[in-house]
Order: sequence, then C-alpha cells, then structure tokens
Amino acid sequence: MPQKYSLDKDKIKILLLEGIHKSASAFFKANGYTNIESVNHALEGESLKSKIHDANIVGIRSRTMLTKEILECAEKLIAIGCFSIGTNQVDCHAAKLSGIPVFNAPFSNTRSVAELVIAECIMLMRDIPLKNAAAHHGIWLKSASNSFEVRGKNLGIVGYGHIGSQVSILAEALGMNVYYYDIVKKLSLGKAKACGSLDELLSLSHIVTLHVPETPLTKNMIGERELNLMCKGSCLINASRGSVVNVHALAEALRKKHLLGAALDVFPEEPASNNDPFISELQQFENVILSPHVGGSTIEAQENIGIEVAEKLVNYSDIGSTIGATNFVQITLQPNRDVQRFLHIHKNVPGILKEVNYVFTSKGINIAAEYLQTDPEIGYVIIDTDSKLDSSILKELKAIDGTIRVRMLY
Repeated sequence: MPQKYSLDKDKIKILLLEGIHKSASAFFKANGYTNIESVNHALEGESLKSKIHDANIVGIRSRTMLTKEILECAEKLIAIGCFSIGTNQVDCHAAKLSGIPVFNAPFSNTRSVAELVIAECIMLMRDIPLKNAAAHHGIWLKSASNSFEVRGKNLGIVGYGHIGSQVSILAEALGMNVYYYDIVKKLSLGKAKACGSLDELLSLSHIVTLHVPETPLTKNMIGERELNLMCKGSCLINASRGSVVNVHALAEALRKKHLLGAALDVFPEEPASNNDPFISELQQFENVILSPHVGGSTIEAQENIGIEVAEKLVNYSDIGSTIGATNFVQITLQPNRDVQRFLHIHKNVPGILKEVNYVFTSKGINIAAEYLQTDPEIGYVIIDTDSKLDSSILKELKAIDGTIRVRMLY
C-alpha cells in the first residue's frame, strides 16, 4: 500500500531557478512531485522575495543570493538545494537557525573540473595561450621556446578533496609527479606525495593548481609572497574560488615574467549574467587563460548535479534524511510504513526532548523509534510512533518552548 503523506506531494511547491538541468525536474516528477516552477535565470530583490514566499523547496545555482533577509520571507521553506559545489551563495547559518537544511553537489562535476585543469596544464606548459593570441593577430610563432611536455613535471595540488584527488589520478596517468598539500591529513592516491606545508609545495612545483573552499583561511592564500616562492617559469591554475588568489599580485608576477602563464576560471568579482561586462586586470596578458566559471559546466556534470541534489531533497522531504546537508546535523531513519513519522527541529537547550516525548507518552502512544542529533545550536529528532494522529498534534509540538520547526511526514 502506498504511503500516505501528511501533505500531498503535488501540494509541495518546488521552485528551481537559474536554468537547473531538466534532470532535476524529471527526478522530482518520478518521485511524485509535480508542483514545479522552473525559471531560467537568477532572481534578486522583490522578485526573489515574491517567488520564494510560498515555496517549500527551492533550488539555485551560484548567482541567486539567499540572504537572511530573503530567508525571512520564505515562511514555508523546508529545504534548499544548491545545484553546485559551493553553498556560499546561501546564508547557511541563518538557514540552520530557521530549521532549513542546505544540500549541494560535491561530487557530480568533479570529473568536468578535473579534465579542464589537466587541459590547462598542457596548454600552459606548451605556451599555447600566447601562440594562439599571436596567430589571431597574424603572427606565426613556430618555436619550441617555453614549450614543455607535462610528463616528468611536478604538479602541486592545493586541496586534496574530491576534485584535487581526481586531478591527481589524471595527472599521474600522464606521467606527472604529483604533490599535494591539505590542512586535513588525506590518503595519497597512486604515487602522489603529501607536502608538509604550502611553501614546500609551491617551491617544488612546475604547475600549481588550487582546489580549496572559500573560507577566511583561504582568502588571498596565494599572494605576492606565495607567488615569489613558486619556481621561475612555473604556472598557476585556479578553478576553486576567486577570493583565493590576489589578482593584483598575480598580475605583477606575470608582468615580471616570473610565471610562464596562468589559467583562471574564477574571479573575485564575476558578472551577474552573460549580459554584464567582465573586467579583469589579467585581460592584458596573452599568456593567461580566462574562462567564465565553467569548470563544472558540461552537459554531463549539470545532468548529474540535477539528479544528485534532487535526490537529497526528495530524501529529506520523504523520510527526513539530512545526510549530505552542509549546514545541518546528519540524521536519517529508514522509511517505516507501519508508523507515523514526525520531525522536530529545536534549539539545543536542556529538556526539549523530554517534552517532545511527553506529548506522545501522555496520550499512551508508543514511540517505536527515535533518533536525535545535535550541534551546539540546534537539535533534530526523527520520531516514529504507533499512532494515527491528525495534524492537531503539531500545535502541541510547536508550543514547546525552543521549537524551531515541526513536520508530520506521514
């Protein structure tokens, strides 16, 4: 017998912005969610507030900014899907305190970004950007000067996570010597060697590629000092976050010909849309590859991202699972068709779980299963009960002091 959900799936409103791949809508529909509105561009200001006001689930890419102010207008919002690797476009802390988990796609575009990085390694080491620019101006630069094979060269990877480790595998297949540095101890893949410090990695690498998140620790982590530590004639690739590299310092290193070249896919300031101009200090250098934040923009990656994030959102809506949420405690229970399931998100203060349980036990209702996880600010509990209660029980649960959000799944 199909499970009966407390809110019919066709009444759960899903808002997908920024032209999210149709694979996401297809996944939602395949799982019974049909109330889907798709918008092909980013929204901001009053138009965003208006659209998000009655949405239950919202999906965005990188250009829609979900600030605390915007989230305060989303009275019915239960979950956010970032169809991207990063979640810095969302005030994740404000979302958590509102009981809204944020899900992203840390895996699906890994291959696409890694392939672009490897391609740029080869292009930079062969001095193709400069030769390409010259050819466009009618100049024939047929020369082996500043042109090298990548085989046998040292590739330094800063950040050995999903993308960095994939770059490592591809680079080793090309015969490169792979070194990496990460603030968290990671298992080496293949023959890759860990460096004890960023300085060590910079000083021995012919190519340095960056794969770190945007945090206060990584802001301007590559500046004048770090660029001077790099080998003369080496190359820098940044496909992580624009704030990681001090662009002015990089321009100086290129102007002094300390670096052979560079490739950047991300920038400190990026146009809001394809109709806005792109301006960068690096546009003056013909030995620099500039791409418009397209590392993960392949058809394959966007399709996979659509499925990955939609699946996490469906799992949260269907069974309460927060596995994969970036701002929330991780919790899940398997579906159980023989019980009622309640979700209770609350401030992490003493005594709340006791009061939640009392709402049920005072009515002689057996709690069949219960799972709680907390962090310093919130608690999240999934409760399965042997009952057939109507939605009036939610008023009692919401009345508990410290309650943030309550849902009855089925």
